[in-house]
Amino acid sequence: MFSKLTKKIRCGVVGVGSLGQHHARIYAALPGAELAGIFETSDVRAAEMCAKFNCRRFATLDELGAACDAVSVVVPTDKHEQVALPLLAQGCHLLIEKPICASLEEAERVVTAARAKNCIVQVGHIEHFNPVMSFLEKHIDRPRYLTAERLAPYQPRGTEVGVVLDLMIHDIGIVLALVKSPVERIDGVGVTVLSKSEDIANARLQFANGCVANLSASRMSMKKAREIRIFQEDAYLSLDFMQQAGHLVKKSDIVAHALKMKVGLVKAGDASSIPVREIPIEKGEPLALELAHFVESVAQARQPKVGAALGKSALEVAIAITDQIRRAERGRG
Repeated sequence: MFSKLTKKIRCGVVGVGSLGQHHARIYAALPGAELAGIFETSDVRAAEMCAKFNCRRFATLDELGAACDAVSVVVPTDKHEQVALPLLAQGCHLLIEKPICASLEEAERVVTAARAKNCIVQVGHIEHFNPVMSFLEKHIDRPRYLTAERLAPYQPRGTEVGVVLDLMIHDIGIVLALVKSPVERIDGVGVTVLSKSEDIANARLQFANGCVANLSASRMSMKKAREIRIFQEDAYLSLDFMQQAGHLVKKSDIVAHALKMKVGLVKAGDASSIPVREIPIEKGEPLALELAHFVESVAQARQPKVGAALGKSALEVAIAITDQIRRAERGRG
């Protein structure tokens, strides 16, 4: 992948908490990259990470930016803009964890700053680098109906935004990329349980081409789940982003089964004779694939797969959903 590079891309990480530490780990081991250092407000955490990955702690964002070609921004969503702008002013290419920002106004200022400095902004919609997504991109053809479910146990991290911006935005980005049609109608509902904003949400997206997507997200679950089901003209697909596995049922097999049932060759309600094909997926670490793509994009001066435009489009849909939830809450109050 990096055989043609003449020099390694100097990478940095802002925020080395539960997720940022893995950005540092991967940059430290990634061919074509070197971990120049980190910016971290916690002295204890910074010392731990610098010792673990043999890197430098920078005292300011300006110092980090001056030493790096590319930086991962892995801080709470409401801090994305204030971290991104000074780094972009120094000409750093950025990977900003999803969502790109907490508001469309903030996102627009980041995009404008990046454009002014000719900088790449990749948004950390990590599922786009999950091998499951790679399969979908090759095999999905004009989907007609999609359902996605994303569940997680409650944890305080990430609750500066609601579950739509925290979790559902992954699936918003996925369906926007797969359907490739403008969203015409959005219907969203949600409830607050422990946080200041919604912890459980459901949204129905209707696209101009007639496709419908139903998305559910909860950070109040006893289990983790990241699943998607897709119905298209010739097949039904069910895939699991966590397990990186899935199965496919062809429409032609369902039609053949219905004919057999009609003439009495199989009993009504017995679907055991319908072939269910396991989907061959080559497993991989999505974050490692995502960061490798980012570094390669910077090295080759090309736009990334998940750029600021997709990140902003996903944010726009997510904010429309949360606005509906807020209005409903005010109406109930």
